[in-house]
This record gives sequence, structure tokens and C-alpha cells, in this order.
Amino acid sequence: MKAQQIAMIGLGKMGFNLALNLKRNGVDVFAFDTDEKLRNEIAKQNIITANSFKEICNKFAAQKIIWLMVPSGETVDKVIEELLPNLHPNDIIIDGGNSFFKDSIRRYNYLKEKQINFLDCGTSGGKEGALNGACTMIGGDENVYASIKNIFDNISVENGSLYVGKSGSGHFVKMIHNGIEYGMMQSIAEGFEVLQKSDYDIDFEKVATLFNNGSVIRGWLMELTQNAFAKDAQLESIKGVMHSSGEGKWTLETALGMGISTPVIALSVMMRYRSQMEDTFSGKIVAALRNEFGGHAVEKK
Repeated sequence: MKAQQIAMIGLGKMGFNLALNLKRNGVDVFAFDTDEKLRNEIAKQNIITANSFKEICNKFAAQKIIWLMVPSGETVDKVIEELLPNLHPNDIIIDGGNSFFKDSIRRYNYLKEKQINFLDCGTSGGKEGALNGACTMIGGDENVYASIKNIFDNISVENGSLYVGKSGSGHFVKMIHNGIEYGMMQSIAEGFEVLQKSDYDIDFEKVATLFNNGSVIRGWLMELTQNAFAKDAQLESIKGVMHSSGEGKWTLETALGMGISTPVIALSVMMRYRSQMEDTFSGKIVAALRNEFGGHAVEKK
């Protein structure tokens, strides 16, 4: 039986590791990025690279499966348009990035008219998950998903992959996931800021380690809090500026449109904007956490 073939387009923090994960699980991976350095780097891992969309599409022996890990918005549309002349009916495009779910529905309908299949895949787990076992949530036509279900299952942790429904649902569920993530990170950050402002000489790394062993709030984010403090006990080297991908804002806007109250998520989004104006300890913690799990940039002092 011939190995399945997938082209990974976008070799950033997530795409690079997903390509390695796919290869380790028996998939023939072709890789492309506009950054020649990234192409050369992944070629060292015995992954075949291409210098153009046409070249990468020509490497397929049969049905093309194209996995996009590029920035959300116009970039996704631009890549799809450049791919289209090289695709054939029943080829599959997977958008594994953080696209807005309504954009995914639009792209699904557009590609359906051209007989190209489209799946939207919310991808969580950070860089480590992308490499060693992600969490994937997939939307689109169920028969298309079923035809490549094994790929999602193989690159995800046990019980960490789910077909969630029709087009847009994968990115919708991921959007809600990120909204929840905003609130959880903000609560951790605020708690440690109270500790930091107290009269007690608190060892934040040891407290984070304590919280992560047997307490109700144990979990990966607390482990990452511990890691961040292990690197910099007072987070003095970074600014408390919290950037965002926009998914928390989308979650809030969607909830408001549905008439649903999400005050914790709303306030966590507001705190992201507030951090642009003032350097806070809680901002440092959220910035450090985003760097820990996703490699997101922090602003150094």
C-alpha cells in the first residue's frame, strides 16, 4: 500500500512541526514556504521541498491533499487562488490555521463550486503538540473527512481528534477554545500579580509547581507558568505586553451576536488591549505563557 501524500504550505512554528509529525506517521510530506531558510531547514529532516505552488502540486502521484498553515485572512485566500490552477476535482485543501469560521464557510462554498474539497481544522497543543501529538477539531463534508480520518488520528494525541460537523465548525470550536484559553490565562496572571504585590516573599516557580501537583487548578497552563518562572524568576526581561491572534475578540463578538453573556472572556480581551498601554506583572505572565506554548514573540525590556 502506497503512503499517503500531503503538501504542507507554511513552515512557521506550527507548520514545521506538523510536517515532521506527519512524516513520522508514515505520510510522504512535501513542504513549501516563501522563506528559503525554512525550506532548507526542513529539507535537512529528509522532507521534500518545492520552490513554488506549481512544483509542489506536480509532486503528487494521485489525489492532492494540501494542508495550509499560513496567517489567517487575506493570506489564506491568496494561497488558495495561487493553488487553484494546479488542482483537480476532488483534491482536498485543509486550512489548519486560526481562520475565522465565517471565512472558512465562504471558502468551502467557493471551492465547492470548483469541485475542490475544503476542510477547516482547528489545531491546538502549541509547538510541542504539533510535533508530538496535537489536538485537532475538523469541520467540512463528513465523507471527505472520513477519507483521511487516519491522518488526523495519527498526528493527534489519543482522544485528541474529532470531526465536529459541517463547514466552519472546526474553526468555530477552535475559536471558542481560544476564548476559554484567554480567560484561563488571565485568571492565572491576575492571581500571581496579587501574590507579587503582597508583603510575602513568594517563590513563584515553587508556587506554580505546587499548584500543578494535586490542586484543583493543575494543568498544562500551570506547568507553563512554572516553566516561565524557572527561566526568569520575576519575568524582568520581558514587557507585560499581551499580543493576540484575534480569536478571543472573535469569540466575544460572536457571543454578543448570539446574545450570550461571556464576561470573563470579555474582560480578558479588554486586558489584552490594556496591556498595550501599561507594563503590568499579569501582562508579563500572559506574554510568557503565550511564548511558552506557542513560541509567540514577547517584547524584551
